Amino acid sequence: MPDFSETIPIDQVGIKERVARLNSRSIKKESKIMALKMALSMVDLTTLEGMDTPGKVIQLCHKAKEPYADMPDLPTVAAVCVYPNMVSVAKKALRGTDINVASVATAFPSGTATLDAKLKETRQVVADGADEVDMVISRGKFLAGDYQYVFDEIAAVKEACGGAHLKVILETGELQTLENVRKASDLAMHAGADFIKTSTGKVQPAATQPVTLVMLEAIRDFYYETDRMVGMKPAGGIRKAKQAIQYLVLVNETLGADWLTPNYFRFGASSLANDLLLQIVKQDTGVYQSKDYFSND
Repeated sequence: MPDFSETIPIDQVGIKERVARLNSRSIKKESKIMALKMALSMVDLTTLEGMDTPGKVIQLCHKAKEPYADMPDLPTVAAVCVYPNMVSVAKKALRGTDINVASVATAFPSGTATLDAKLKETRQVVADGADEVDMVISRGKFLAGDYQYVFDEIAAVKEACGGAHLKVILETGELQTLENVRKASDLAMHAGADFIKTSTGKVQPAATQPVTLVMLEAIRDFYYETDRMVGMKPAGGIRKAKQAIQYLVLVNETLGADWLTPNYFRFGASSLANDLLLQIVKQDTGVYQSKDYFSND
């Protein structure tokens, strides 16, 4: 394991200024339509509630396959993200499509369970058909400076994933500083993460643009160091199409166009898809549709 005891200083003022500059970019209509459809293709439609039922998950999968029936040429979303007990339901509902099934694991959202329990849960969701596993790191161990523990845990979960991709959730709202966000990003990538993800969506603040920019810069530096591309997933609090486009600009300006695919960038969202659909229809017809025209998933 590399030495993570040293802290990379983060210029917080500079990060916020760069985000503000990039947010001021104006996008012409043709590029905006392309960006809206691109963002839709990057959405992980998500339901992570205690009252989730098979019926709700099946309905979500139908929406994933056909976001808006009146526009059949729209892209499908990237994945449907569910709790472990719903993986087999989602897998069956998405059979015959290219849409991935993602499952949270490792005692989501707290991450406070034994390593054996976390590995057992990871192996089970993969056996049930999960293409992607979203794990949470042990934030208490990280904040206590036990980086070896966190590194080894991520590496063990990665091994338990087998052929499934591993998204490592940092829960940045609990990491206290941007320096810790950078350190956790570096640690997760060196331990084998295929994606690094901001948040569970259960802690505030969740995804923010300054935090995302710090994580994107970590991915860029890791790529220069290792020649390995790691994906990024901001999750929680991204509800509007305008926000999604701002995130795409951050990715393009920091990492380049190679990362602007669902293979390397995702939005963890439950309500973003509907606003993207509203804006796509508006750009196509000049008229806003009623929100009631889209399922409230």
